[in-house]
Amino acid sequence: MMELFDNLSHGLANLSMFPYFDMAHYIVSIMALREQPGALEVSRLSPLACWFSSMLCCFGGAVLSGIMLAEPPVAPLSNGTSVMLASLIWYLVFYCPSDLVYNSAALLPLRLVLSGMKEVTRTWKVLGGVTLAQSKYKDGLLVMIAIGWARGAGGGLISNFEQLVRGVWKPETNELLRMSYPTKVTLVGAVLFALQQSHYLPVHTHHLMLIYSTYTVANKTRMMLTGSATSPFAPVESALFKTLFTGFSPYGAITRRGAEKVD
Repeated sequence: MMELFDNLSHGLANLSMFPYFDMAHYIVSIMALREQPGALEVSRLSPLACWFSSMLCCFGGAVLSGIMLAEPPVAPLSNGTSVMLASLIWYLVFYCPSDLVYNSAALLPLRLVLSGMKEVTRTWKVLGGVTLAQSKYKDGLLVMIAIGWARGAGGGLISNFEQLVRGVWKPETNELLRMSYPTKVTLVGAVLFALQQSHYLPVHTHHLMLIYSTYTVANKTRMMLTGSATSPFAPVESALFKTLFTGFSPYGAITRRGAEKVD
């Protein structure tokens, strides 16, 4: 059993993300953008704004982590092949005749496969961000976590800026105020990989990659099949919040009401 696990983990670690897994990431990200209220109208009024929003969804993690590391935020766009591939997918999702591409990708079996592949790319993005930060800040555990989180969930973390490109301003949807499941699971992954890379977590990198990828894919599949949007972290979050942050101050009731709204 251990040998099988080891072989699977090595196989996953050596798996190339380009082009198929990257394509899945682009398709799912751009489809999610298209399903935002008003996004389809923007694609007809301003294709340039729609394209720019789509690129932010596809490369937001690299852009945000670059800004945090004082690197050029346009660096991700220097990979012409990836940008051309993402742009082609953007065009097909929004403008393909009869919506053939979107309707095909929206079929549940195919969407499950694409979403699972996207979750696998999340592992590589988080690990890539953590190792990049470690190469610049050897003992900076918090920096490693922050960059790994930004690289894996940047599209969500900069969603307010992406919305602004489409003429939408909803500060109440800030991911730090109302964290979505992808943002939360990416943060968990960033913490795990940062601890592992800093040798605080005694597990091989390829083993952790397999464990984390399996969890994210399985949980995403469960959520899609059941139609549930409830985060599996909700019970732990609620218990920690009530224990550590509500307290017995005069503002306790206000804090509890705010927590209920966030949940």
